[in-house]
Amino acid sequence: MDIIVILTEIVFGFLSSVGFGVITNVPRRTLMASGITGGLAWGVYVIVDQVSGNLILPNLLAAVTIGVLANIAAIAVRAPVNVMYVPCLVSLVPGAIIYMSMKDFTLGHDATAQQGLIKTLTVAFALAIGFVLAEALMNQLRPWIKRLMRRA
Repeated sequence: MDIIVILTEIVFGFLSSVGFGVITNVPRRTLMASGITGGLAWGVYVIVDQVSGNLILPNLLAAVTIGVLANIAAIAVRAPVNVMYVPCLVSLVPGAIIYMSMKDFTLGHDATAQQGLIKTLTVAFALAIGFVLAEALMNQLRPWIKRLMRRA
């Protein structure tokens, strides 16, 4: 994958996170950190998706990226971490897959709809597990990060 394509994906991940942060009315002081976190997480997703071609791994690693970076940013801007999560997560939510599944259910294509529903649940579980892993990691690293932030 070309570096220009990756940088473009990161920029649009940043813009989507900031845009969704504005729409959901998160505090302005968190918008830049949320945008950077969302852009980097989307970059991780795109790179891992290209390398692995898997459904679970890109979502899991992107969620871990959001979890770790959002926790660090929340400490830096003194905001709740949930405020950081909301705008960053928007690009990873499997909205198109669930939409197509519901459309297939209404059209009577039950087998296709069930496959889409399973994909949606798989992505949702991968995101949830990624956040749990990030929180567990941050529980161990938080004292060191706070100490480093005080020194800087």
